[in-house]
Amino acid sequence: MSATNTLTCTPFPKTPKPSSHKPHLSPLIKHTTHFAPLSYSSSSVAFSSAPKLMHLEKDKHNCCKATRRKSISGDEGGLDDEDGSVRRVLQFVLWAAEGVYIAWLFLLPYAPGDPVWAISSDTIDSLVGLSLNFFFVLPLMNSVGIRLIDAPVLHPMSEGLFNFVIGWTLMFAPLLFTDRRRDRYKGSLDILWGFQMFLTNTFLIPYMAIRLNEADGQYTPRKTSQLGTVMTNGAAVVGLVGGAVCLISVFWALFGREDGNFGTLTERWDFLLSYLGSERLAYAFIWDICLYTVFQPWLIHDNLQNIEKSKITVVSFLKFVPVIGLVAYLLSLNLDEES
Repeated sequence: MSATNTLTCTPFPKTPKPSSHKPHLSPLIKHTTHFAPLSYSSSSVAFSSAPKLMHLEKDKHNCCKATRRKSISGDEGGLDDEDGSVRRVLQFVLWAAEGVYIAWLFLLPYAPGDPVWAISSDTIDSLVGLSLNFFFVLPLMNSVGIRLIDAPVLHPMSEGLFNFVIGWTLMFAPLLFTDRRRDRYKGSLDILWGFQMFLTNTFLIPYMAIRLNEADGQYTPRKTSQLGTVMTNGAAVVGLVGGAVCLISVFWALFGREDGNFGTLTERWDFLLSYLGSERLAYAFIWDICLYTVFQPWLIHDNLQNIEKSKITVVSFLKFVPVIGLVAYLLSLNLDEES
């Protein structure tokens, strides 16, 4: 039998006629049919979904902005997630340290040297001479033959100690202006850092206590001052300058003014011990170095989100090293994130 006959004789069931079917329409599509005939093309579906997608994208954008605001105000991580009693204890310790600092170094006569109310003329002359040799500008100019003003000749150990602390203080400026808790301090950071730079560490201790306050629910970031903008944008330059001054200070204290008959390394070390035990200013510098050694890793740890992600590990390790950790932070600062 041929294939044609086989197909002809094979019975097939009747195929039912398609019944009239009206597709179920969503309310949105029904609404659109009042204005135009419905088309089942892919473009029609995409058009009907567009308002929902736009709404989701807007919610996502607002959520990201809210998260960013929360990150800037310091509501995540660190001490903010710990019990409030921890913050209160730390604040008490800091305020107590501030009281001891002022009383012991400024008012009471028990520390080495003279208190503020009985300061001697020799101490004032020494302070003026150290200020004139700020960052070794005059001594270095004189050494190359530029003598607009003759630099005061002081012991290189005292000059090195003074400029080491001042160079380290300079580098704290970008760190304070990028601190995520800086707005909890309601005063001017410009004035606070200026007093810290040119007076004493008395003003940094209260800042460290105030920044532990609870975040303000009505947080509105303050506009960065011109000084803050310069220090932040030039953080790398500040880090290099401050780090260089600290390094030069160490070498100056050990080897500076070799033609001035200031003695060998042993004799210079003996002078330093005598200097710390007789001058209130030098004694205060040691306090500042100890406090900076504590405050530097504390502040850097709280602001690791400000640096480039690829350098977080390095900065986290170096933050405990005096001066070097702060230089690493300033060189790794992510200016795009901060702006």
